[in-house]
Amino acid sequence: MQTKKMINIFLFITMFCLIFLIYLWYSDYEFKHNPIPQNIQSQIQKKKIELKSLTYKKYKIRYDVPVIISRKLNNNQFGMTIYKNKNIIILLNKNRFKENSSYMINSVLPHEYAHAVMFLLGDFSKENGSHTKRWQEICINLKGKGCNRFVNNNDIIIEKTNPF
Repeated sequence: MQTKKMINIFLFITMFCLIFLIYLWYSDYEFKHNPIPQNIQSQIQKKKIELKSLTYKKYKIRYDVPVIISRKLNNNQFGMTIYKNKNIIILLNKNRFKENSSYMINSVLPHEYAHAVMFLLGDFSKENGSHTKRWQEICINLKGKGCNRFVNNNDIIIEKTNPF
């Protein structure tokens, strides 16, 4: 009797885990093969409007910087600002949105927008990987969270585990 009960518990746990694994696989597949969800796109657009407004307020610059969600960035890159032929584009890593979309919108986007403002101001400094004191000031003025040179993985983990 006891053995049969243990077998049933084992089968239940095994089935539950199998269903959970299928759900995770499907979720990954859906994310990979579909555009960013509409609610995240709306948040990006709202943040972009805020950054554009702050850029005008603080630096008197009117420029609409396109923000493109890309799967072509390396996994270690959260975002990148490109200046080419007097055009500026911000690329954000789509895969990183799955980890923490809030971090991407509130930290990475202002970080990259600060690089765009540096380009618009004519500052192409390579000092400290383009993360100069002036860049840091701009990032802070754009209300970026954690205007550091590199991503702080603790910020991502803490934000992901914050229940509020």
